[in-house]
Amino acid sequence: MTTSRRSTERRGIVQILSAVCVGALVATACHTREVGSTAGEVGEMIFSDDFERKELGEHWTRGEGEHGTGTWVIKEGWVHGSALKNDPLWLVKPLPRKVRIEFDAKALTPTGDIKVEVFGDGLNHASGYVLIFGGWNNSLDVIARLDEHGDDRLARSSQSVEPNRVYKMAVERDATTLKWFVDGEIFMTYRDDEPLHGPKHQHFAFANWLAGVEFDNVKVFRLR
Repeated sequence: MTTSRRSTERRGIVQILSAVCVGALVATACHTREVGSTAGEVGEMIFSDDFERKELGEHWTRGEGEHGTGTWVIKEGWVHGSALKNDPLWLVKPLPRKVRIEFDAKALTPTGDIKVEVFGDGLNHASGYVLIFGGWNNSLDVIARLDEHGDDRLARSSQSVEPNRVYKMAVERDATTLKWFVDGEIFMTYRDDEPLHGPKHQHFAFANWLAGVEFDNVKVFRLR
């Protein structure tokens, strides 16, 4: 066999092996995704919803709010809520303990008050962590544990919500730290040495007091 022929055959084998490796990588990418967590972990997407329909459907439910008089509805592909008075819209699917939740959020008025809840019981407001961007008439940003008015909440002067601006948000938790991202940057971080978990602390919700808010493009990832 000539040297030229051997070189040609080697190139052919390398090309075949490269194609196999690329195929394997593509197959893996179908099941996992680099979610950009600060820990650099790979997340498996376990739920997604783009709300391109008329009804909320079986994956979402109202809780047992005592004061809620408003409605959660889908409008033009967005979940719309107003005048809910802390009657959240809960995701039925339980969250894993280590999780990343991505979603779009928009406030419809200068009042701001974009609010979500994580690791709640799926029924009641403030049964987990409450995250508020521009609360109290766009004056405070807050992460609170079980009580958004509690003395142990993390609060600061708000960076101020811009009405009708779409914010790309994510909430991520590892063993003890809750991280809130806005437009790809760390927004607030809350450390909890006794993190909420278990059957009464495994749900995510959109929330609201009086101001109009909208949410879209929810994705939930299980982190390793």
